[in-house]
Amino acid sequence: MSADPTPLPRTTPSHAGLSTAEAARRLAQDGPNLLPGSAPKTTFAIVRDVLTEPMFLMLLAAGGIYLALGDRAEAIFLLGFVFVVIGITLVQERKTQRALESLRDLSAPRALVIRDGEEQRIAGRDVVRGDLLVLHEGDRIAADAQLLEGLLEVDESLLTGEAVPVAKLPSAQGEPGSASVGATAASAGPPQARPAPLGGSAAHEVASVGASLFASTVVTRGVGVAQVQATAAHTAVGRISADLAATAEAVSALQEGSRKLVRRLGAGALVLASAQVLLNWLWNGRPVLDSLLSGIALAMAILPEEIPVILTVFLALGAWRISQKKVLTRRITAVEALGAITVLAVDKTGTLTANRMAVAALQTADAQFVPQGASELPEEFHHLVEFAMLAVLFFLFLFAM
Repeated sequence: MSADPTPLPRTTPSHAGLSTAEAARRLAQDGPNLLPGSAPKTTFAIVRDVLTEPMFLMLLAAGGIYLALGDRAEAIFLLGFVFVVIGITLVQERKTQRALESLRDLSAPRALVIRDGEEQRIAGRDVVRGDLLVLHEGDRIAADAQLLEGLLEVDESLLTGEAVPVAKLPSAQGEPGSASVGATAASAGPPQARPAPLGGSAAHEVASVGASLFASTVVTRGVGVAQVQATAAHTAVGRISADLAATAEAVSALQEGSRKLVRRLGAGALVLASAQVLLNWLWNGRPVLDSLLSGIALAMAILPEEIPVILTVFLALGAWRISQKKVLTRRITAVEALGAITVLAVDKTGTLTANRMAVAALQTADAQFVPQGASELPEEFHHLVEFAMLAVLFFLFLFAM
């Protein structure tokens, strides 16, 4: 991928669009128009994640010890459990991955572009900077773009959480700020929604004077022509995807509990086995080899080798049961999280919330105050904050009743 693209000059609607050769050159330079972090997990990564769990390391260690002692039947039994667990995990994750890839292929946007003076329908991954997109009602916008002509209403709820479509008007050539609207589409977030004048229809309750269009949003009404300004990771939704891909996967409560159990049992087994070896060797006067074998046998009796198998089988059964309800789990450990959820907080558009709110600004008849970066609250806003706190307390009192 190349560095952050430079702004493109405005193109008149009558332009013939990019040539096929220029589009191919830009595609090779910038890469395909795909969101980052969409690569499926490899088989090696899945197997590595399973084997690095302390529970399965315990199984491998126990099987190795039995194999070294010559008890092949017990060793094959324990090591077979490991392969069974790996197989269950692979089947579950591959099944989910295939379903998600099928859904991704069905939802992948196709774009109508103008190239060599003709309209062409191409895959969204082949859209490049500078392409002219021809947008109609129902189209999913393939990249961040600048509207050149037409009038559109766009559903931007994917980025803003606002369910009401936003009206998009092309900026006139030479208007202040119009030249930078599309150029900054890759670096600026979606425009803030604001009410239209009273008397408009419900579809026009939110209007945007900017001409910026954002990838993965949907045209709900109108026809227009737009010039692509950013693709792939340089789009607004691409930056969100990159942040999600960089998010570290948290250890679940079940994983944390099983790891603590393995550490405690392992430490206890080591102490008892050592004591057994020393007592047999020093107190009873038995040979060192016999003492070691008895200590190892005691340690193997203490370690619960069946626990990792039981946990994996139960989680796999849970994943299978919820799959019958048309719910896909990419990882088996997600079943635990779904089973532990008692309350799911969402707003009216279904956006997950963080259960936090912050005051953006305070407004009185004479002044406005923005709390961000301020060290203290001006005196003229004290009464406003006090009444706001009383209103919140009154609301909580009514809610409690």
